[in-house]
Amino acid sequence: MSFRTLDSLNAAGKRVLLRADLNVPVRDGKITDLTRIERLSPTIRELSGEGAKVIVCSHFDRPRGKRVPEMSLRPMADALSHVLGRPVAFADDCIGDVAKAAVDGMANGDVLVLENTRFHPEEEKNDATFSAALASLADVFVNDAFSAAHRAHASTEGVAHLLPAYAGRLMQAELEALDAALGNPQRPVAAIVGGAKVSTKLELLGNLVTKVNMLIIGGAMANTFLAAQGKAVGKSLQEAEMHEMARSILTQAASAGCEIVLPVDAVVATEFKPNPPTQTVSVDAVPADSMILDVGPVSIASLIARLPSLKTLVWNGPLGAFETPPFDTATVALAKAVAEATGRGALRSVAGGGDTVSALRQAGVIDQLTYVSSAGGAFLEWLEGKTLPGVAALG
Repeated sequence: MSFRTLDSLNAAGKRVLLRADLNVPVRDGKITDLTRIERLSPTIRELSGEGAKVIVCSHFDRPRGKRVPEMSLRPMADALSHVLGRPVAFADDCIGDVAKAAVDGMANGDVLVLENTRFHPEEEKNDATFSAALASLADVFVNDAFSAAHRAHASTEGVAHLLPAYAGRLMQAELEALDAALGNPQRPVAAIVGGAKVSTKLELLGNLVTKVNMLIIGGAMANTFLAAQGKAVGKSLQEAEMHEMARSILTQAASAGCEIVLPVDAVVATEFKPNPPTQTVSVDAVPADSMILDVGPVSIASLIARLPSLKTLVWNGPLGAFETPPFDTATVALAKAVAEATGRGALRSVAGGGDTVSALRQAGVIDQLTYVSSAGGAFLEWLEGKTLPGVAALG
């Protein structure tokens, strides 16, 4: 991959338009997770420390091109001020006279947050005039929002063609981690793909079987593969209409020399609720009145035993219904084993996706993998082999 980083930017005295992702979780008007803001802070500190005027822009939620007071970025500016430990100014618009006056009032080293870019319908249309209005506020564009890089919007892609464009430190770390995971990985490389539906991850599976040596399939997705092989899966969540596609993926994998690993045993229950009565059964003996809700201990022991043979692991999706105990057992056990192997320097581990991040946090190992992406859709599209507009514009 070829992209410019802050190493080649002399930021002193320059107005830097920094595309961030301040689309953080909010409940009852309060930010519930500062991870994205905390991960952004090193880029802001570096640019500000060099004497740049740092102009932060971002979207938040889906205001659909209208000004929605509850979707203002003002609380995010306050949170950023708290994380940075210094004042952060706020402008009540992201273009026009209000934004220009706020930028004109900045001194070198100052940080300013612009109002929600999606308050303007032109943002999501990647409108050229709107892109030009954003670009007019700055001398340089820095994109530090990998999680929004799959969107060809004005603030992620359009403005990058109008100003000298660079990757921020978070974007750089993400791209380098992903390249080391799949672009140019140390082999053997394996991927874990979980989740509910084969249909939502078809492109992902199709791309991965050509890139990895081993593909481990978990979650309800594994049920579809088991059923496609003629196994009775009882009342388990599965997609009967995807059986033919599952068999096609198995054939593709065999042709590509990619080993597909499916569960050999499972934890089942007749009801999906916290801590119901459970059984552990072979996948060849799932009771007709039961549903598979986690992979079993034999399968987990087998996966953990395979880790020493791997150099690189990519993880997207939990192995079971991890939000509901005890069906987090397999995911937590594997997460701890992956963290241990990573800690010994024996494995490069890269994970991403909302459920995966939640599962790793639940297992207490989120800081112990090589890299955990906070991006959702962008991480998935990158794994699918797609070109991300916000990344391509930095090339």
